[in-house]
Amino acid sequence: MRLKWAESSGGIIKMASFTERMSPVLVFWLALCLSGTWAVDRGNFKTCDQSAFCKRQRALKPGESPYRALLETLELTNTRLTLQLINDNNKVRLLLELYRLQGNITRVKINELKPLKPRYEVPDVLIREPPTEPLSLLSQDENGVVLSLGAESQRVIVSARPFRLDIMEGSDVVMSLNSRGLLTFEHLRMRKDTFSYKVTSTVASVWDNIKRVFSSQAEPEAEKKDEADPANQAETAKEEEEKVEDGMWEETFKSHSDSKPNGPSAVSLDFSLPGVEHVYGIPEHADNLRLKTTDNGDPYRLYNLDVFQYELYNPMALYGAVPVMLAHNTQRTTGIFWLNAAETWVDISSNTAGKTVFGKMLDYVQGSSETPQTDVRWISESGIIDVFIMLGPTPKDVFSQYASLTGTQSFPPLSSLGYHQCRWNYNDQEDVQAVDAGFDEHDIPYDFIWLDIEHTDGKRYFTWDPHKFATPKEMLQGLMDKRRKMVAIVDPHIKVDSNYKIHNEIRSRGFYVKNKDGGDYEGWCWPGSAGYPDFTREDMRAWWASMFAYDQYEGSMENLYTWNDMNEPSVFNGPEVTMHKDAMHGAWEHRDVHNLYGLYVQMATADGQLQRSGGTERPFVLTRAFFAGSQRYGAVWTGDNAAEWDHLKISIPMCLSLGLVGISFCGADVGGFFKSPSAELLVRWYQTGAYQPFFRAHAHLDTPRREPWLFGPENTALIREVVRQRYTLLPYWYQQFYQAHRTGQPVMRPLWVEYPQDPATFAVDDEFLIGRDLLVHPVTEEGARGVTAYLPGKDGVWFDVHTFQKHNGAQNLYIPVTMSSIPVFQRGGSIIPRKLRVRRSSSCMEDDPYTLYVALNLQRTAEGELYIDDGHTFNYEKKEFIHRRLSFANNILSSVNLAPDAQFTTRSWIERIIILGASKPSKVTVKTTDGQENPVEFDFDASMSVLTLRKPGVNAGADWTVTLQ
Repeated sequence: MRLKWAESSGGIIKMASFTERMSPVLVFWLALCLSGTWAVDRGNFKTCDQSAFCKRQRALKPGESPYRALLETLELTNTRLTLQLINDNNKVRLLLELYRLQGNITRVKINELKPLKPRYEVPDVLIREPPTEPLSLLSQDENGVVLSLGAESQRVIVSARPFRLDIMEGSDVVMSLNSRGLLTFEHLRMRKDTFSYKVTSTVASVWDNIKRVFSSQAEPEAEKKDEADPANQAETAKEEEEKVEDGMWEETFKSHSDSKPNGPSAVSLDFSLPGVEHVYGIPEHADNLRLKTTDNGDPYRLYNLDVFQYELYNPMALYGAVPVMLAHNTQRTTGIFWLNAAETWVDISSNTAGKTVFGKMLDYVQGSSETPQTDVRWISESGIIDVFIMLGPTPKDVFSQYASLTGTQSFPPLSSLGYHQCRWNYNDQEDVQAVDAGFDEHDIPYDFIWLDIEHTDGKRYFTWDPHKFATPKEMLQGLMDKRRKMVAIVDPHIKVDSNYKIHNEIRSRGFYVKNKDGGDYEGWCWPGSAGYPDFTREDMRAWWASMFAYDQYEGSMENLYTWNDMNEPSVFNGPEVTMHKDAMHGAWEHRDVHNLYGLYVQMATADGQLQRSGGTERPFVLTRAFFAGSQRYGAVWTGDNAAEWDHLKISIPMCLSLGLVGISFCGADVGGFFKSPSAELLVRWYQTGAYQPFFRAHAHLDTPRREPWLFGPENTALIREVVRQRYTLLPYWYQQFYQAHRTGQPVMRPLWVEYPQDPATFAVDDEFLIGRDLLVHPVTEEGARGVTAYLPGKDGVWFDVHTFQKHNGAQNLYIPVTMSSIPVFQRGGSIIPRKLRVRRSSSCMEDDPYTLYVALNLQRTAEGELYIDDGHTFNYEKKEFIHRRLSFANNILSSVNLAPDAQFTTRSWIERIIILGASKPSKVTVKTTDGQENPVEFDFDASMSVLTLRKPGVNAGADWTVTLQ
């Protein structure tokens, strides 16, 4: 959500109704500080050159590292290696810790050996202290040590001078650390008194005058000694003054000053990836899936920021930050998890960057021996170096490795996978009721309707506007009667108002973030002057969670869920529209914890929803800001996008990038938040959003209303159709989220995840897979008459889910499209369950029957799964679910129990089975566990080789076999 803007010929801010709700001071500030253009004001956000530590570190060029390993300090226990490093330039010592973790992960930690005070180490992101496996010493000499990493000839070579770490497999280097000599660790130090600099300079100047007067009488040796002492002091003072100006001890950006009481504390380390040309991850950026090289521009920035109308295809920071990068080639996938919550910049360079296809072919013909290599450098403002190297070797191994560290995607309630209707804002209870009725009138299903900030009493969260939402329980009950739900926004900025219970409680308990002088930190946000709860405190989070209890959050009911916006945190009058870095969270500066703030807000909110139900009901919480581990607490969306075709396109790689780093529950505002979409763009966005994990329409306060039925009957029909397609596929979506929750595999995934040895898939980001069995190529070009989709898989086949036409894999397929088209293909060899009886909400479809779509491969086999539980509680953890394997081979389709120790019953049955790529049988029978064998009616379409079995009449949770004869 963002300021109230309207498009006009001059692009001027339209402030009228917005200013009525804001304090005069805030209105004045907004009018002065915010431009009216429909694009990000880059001047509000730092470049690397404007970020002192980034500029300082980036100025260091690759070369011989000043760091040396002191092998005589090596200690090796069963669980870790420790070794001191020394910087030969300043003699500061560091402590290196190296661990071999379970699951083919190596952990490297570097900290000061004896820091002046503790340096920040990120808590609460890892789900546990990672279990270790034994390290063993293979060899040691004066040049370094070699350690075994166990399986498959993996080992670590630690070189002493200069320090370097290589991870090997056989004779191949998988990854090198500090091979370019860019390790930096700015040690904590005492700041010398500024007054002493001036005194020293004055003394030096006086001394120079004395020397000039008495130079002829001075002894040569004495003169040399005298020159050395004060002159050097003066020079040192001069250097120190220059460093201060460079932002080591204080820094100014625009009108904001950042006092740095701990001085320079940046850390940096480089990683080299031989044989790698493709790297992915480090969201959030509005950019392609494959990360670009940054040699000729800014590095990718990871610093959670409230960026108004973000630009596309650049490395600027956005709302969230996950410091995880994946590297992939045809032989191996690896990952780097840089566990640091401070502002971070990531530089990427490649020795193949800029080479044309012809140039690469010429290298091949000429026998060039240059191995492709990607080099990555991480730079963080503070904290320590704590890096997890995930060694794969397959993409799914890396997903499992990362999940073992930070957890898996929370298992959402089934209803949250349906359609969500939102705008800033629905005006009142009557408006909500009218929109709800509109969906019924136009036969469009939906599960959630959303309320933005205007539903509150003067931007006081946990409250309702007493005039517009006077009886919220009556409104919620009306939705519940239709088995629908609501989401209301609860932001983490609290109106400073002595008549506001939430503010009084937080202030009296001392729970606000403090400013550098010890008072409560205050900034401007939607309510005007606002305080910011310190969510890094466990007791603060526990109190926040308690506020979601039904007797605390008045008017709330069990069908009310929560949206956390503005949690970067957003501070309208702060530096870069966020909190001052020298604000304090207990003993720690905000600079240390910044990227964690949004995670903590969502964590506390999800815990509140959990507690209010006594721990039985699964929460649903949407967040804008996030960090590594946020997947454990709910969903993410891509923020304040615009009604533009390029924003529709970019939603695909943005969500793919999030899925690669564990956050599967991702979506983008359908239709675009800012501006007004054309009917064509809106329809195409619905068609895209219906095949992305989180499916929500959202719009800005100043945009015309855009409920699905407001664009004429033809467009209403197109939108209705694609929303209904979403609902028919809910069993498959739910099954994919169950797998993501169990294994960490992404729900929406790039093609290369399933086809890791096919280079043609490595840079594809205009199409994607849902699980492994559905391939989607949305139409994202205005006026498109066709799209070209790459169908992967040599010797594989794909079936158009709409026409059932079969296509071979490993080809680029041109697909003519009309406005009703969205190219979706089912993989040959798969079985996908659907529910074809679409009702007003997902809950209304609970007991409805299934249709199984069986797509045969060239071997005439297929496999799939069916997962069923109650859809909303944690009872699945008590083995209350159905999980079945569906398989087709030798003309027999069978359903076998994958969880014989689980207990759950369903009234759903198998209503229809559609087999694609089939031959016509002479007879079809179904056999159940009671031994009964009954005939099954069928139809066969010879032109499309589609066999339809009607009413086999078996329970979805039972064992059965269908035989084609």
